[in-house]
Amino acid sequence: MSAVVETPQTHDCRVAFAEELIALAEQDPRIVAVCNDSVGSSNLTAFRERFPERLINVGIAEQDMVGVGAGLALSGYVPFVCAAAPFLTGRALEQIKADVAYSQAPVVLCGMSPGLAYGELGPTHHSIEDLAWLRAVAGLGIVVPADPAQTREAVRWAASAAVPVFLRIGRFKVPAVTPPGQSFQFGVAQELRDGDAVTLVATGSMVSRALQAAEILAGEGIGARVVNMATIAPLDEEAVRRAVQQTRGIVTVEEATITGGLGAAVGEINLRQPRPVPMRMLGSPREFAPTGDTAFLLEHFGLTAEGIAAAGRELA
Repeated sequence: MSAVVETPQTHDCRVAFAEELIALAEQDPRIVAVCNDSVGSSNLTAFRERFPERLINVGIAEQDMVGVGAGLALSGYVPFVCAAAPFLTGRALEQIKADVAYSQAPVVLCGMSPGLAYGELGPTHHSIEDLAWLRAVAGLGIVVPADPAQTREAVRWAASAAVPVFLRIGRFKVPAVTPPGQSFQFGVAQELRDGDAVTLVATGSMVSRALQAAEILAGEGIGARVVNMATIAPLDEEAVRRAVQQTRGIVTVEEATITGGLGAAVGEINLRQPRPVPMRMLGSPREFAPTGDTAFLLEHFGLTAEGIAAAGRELA
């Protein structure tokens, strides 16, 4: 009789985001939400019901939205500026650069439903370039939580950090991966599993899949280290250096383009080491993704446990 493999419970990180935002707003009257006619998709319905005077809906005007957020921040408020990630980062990139990062306005930019979450709506709604172009903006933190627990902690940190930051809040459901007792620290990676053959560096929705890949490799006698790189900027350089020194190769995994994102950031550090190790970068290539649901697109780009394991196997 074959063993029954239980499917882990999965969660929508937007729910954790909304619940934590309301809890913080109960304690801090400075917290406000700003959105672009995206109350529903940003999961702000309950926030609006609880704090109707503290939700500012500018309509479909993302550049104005970021400018309003910057003005509020510089006036002493703590604005969470929420919109679908492709429109927040694509349409308002100049305002993010000039009004937020250059001005060091402590705005929390919340990119909702990033990556390939809006799969069926096609490349106009896919947000695979956001990590790449935001990495190029000086003075802006980039945080990509991996599960609901880390989402809650990242929201709490962002509310009190008083620095410009982009939070990438995933839409499609993921299992819990944060071990009990491990807390989110800005700029510090979490090592979720040790291994001496290959290091799997993943972010956001891909962390759970990297852990699954490590299980596959363990069954083949290959020890895979798994690193949750929740902060993309500033990147935890020490975690990368340890991977270079202690394992034979690095696989990076991101629900984003590999042109300029997590893989590129890790590669830059790897190449500065005395003895760089081989790398494989998994994500979307520099092309528009086809139209299809999220599961199809992730499989199309090899962003599955099996695809990650295959890349790790090549380097081990």
